[in-house]
Amino acid sequence: MTPFILVLSSPSGGGKTTIARQLVTNRRDVGYSISATTRAPRPGEREGEHYYFLPRDEFMRRVSAGAFLEWAEYGGNLYGTLRGEIERIHAAGRHAVLDIDLQGARQLRGNGAGAVEVFVLPPSGASLAERLVRRNTETAEALRRRLDRAADEILAAGEYDYVIVNDDLEHAVQQVDSIIEAESRRVHRLAHLPETLQELRQAVETEARTHPSVNAGS
Repeated sequence: MTPFILVLSSPSGGGKTTIARQLVTNRRDVGYSISATTRAPRPGEREGEHYYFLPRDEFMRRVSAGAFLEWAEYGGNLYGTLRGEIERIHAAGRHAVLDIDLQGARQLRGNGAGAVEVFVLPPSGASLAERLVRRNTETAEALRRRLDRAADEILAAGEYDYVIVNDDLEHAVQQVDSIIEAESRRVHRLAHLPETLQELRQAVETEARTHPSVNAGS
């Protein structure tokens, strides 16, 4: 099996990060790609676990050096996926799960990363607003801007390979889990398929020549 990149996108508060981390807990073949950001840590967030927190000038220096697979500005802060993160996860034989926004997903498409993309929709506008309010991390004006942006982002769901509705976390995780299972079995990701098919063909031919019941029937 050839590891691939799994992109989860949603409006802010749509649940993509929670789904991604639950997948990592449930599956041994999945690794979470930790993003880099220029925003300040929120209470309880730790360096190297939730994000890599970088000064803006250091972030841009790495952009110039080609260290990012994708990056974008969101809410006045920069976010991006370091190439080294994907290499680290794939070297362990795991699929890399990215929770990134629309801009980042479009960049991945443009650079031929071959990612499998899933857009996570909220069950309703009211539920999305409630989730953002429960965070209690932003002003009323910032919350309004996030909801305005979410209204535009939802229209881009049709650009993705799959769309799910996060009306129940367990069900949403199961849906993405099924997508991983299906995508893992795509022919072009089965690295040793030609050898396996040839070996099986030879085994069947041997049975055809030597199996008693086959010979008796002839």
